Parts: sequence; structure tokens; C-alpha cells
Amino acid sequence: MENKKGLSIVLLIPTIIIGVALFEEFDFENLKFEKPALAFVYFIGFALSIIFQFKAFKRLPKDKNIS
Repeated sequence: MENKKGLSIVLLIPTIIIGVALFEEFDFENLKFEKPALAFVYFIGFALSIIFQFKAFKRLPKDKNIS
């Protein structure tokens, strides 16, 4: 039987928070960020949290039932 891992709640919470902050930083009327430097920092943090989320999701436990 396979052990499947789901998404990590610990990694999902910061991803959602940073994503919402990045979304709120964007000005849809002018199609620009209000503070570009801060938006860049948010984007880097959001990208890293997504990468770590996928790495944790892909990591599978080794099969211990070797006959």
C-alpha cells in the first residue's frame, strides 16, 4: 500500500498570506504595483513558498516492504 502525502498546512498558510499581500499590492486601475520594491520581495517569497510546497509534495517515503 502506498503512503500518499497531502499538502503541508505549515507551508500552505504562508503561501496564502504572501499571495494575498501580493494581490492587494497590485493596482488594477493602472496595472502597476503601488510599491514595486515591496512587490518584488513578496513575489520572491511567494515563489519560494510555492517551490517548497511542491518539493514537499513530491517527496515520497521509501518502500519498507521489501521481500
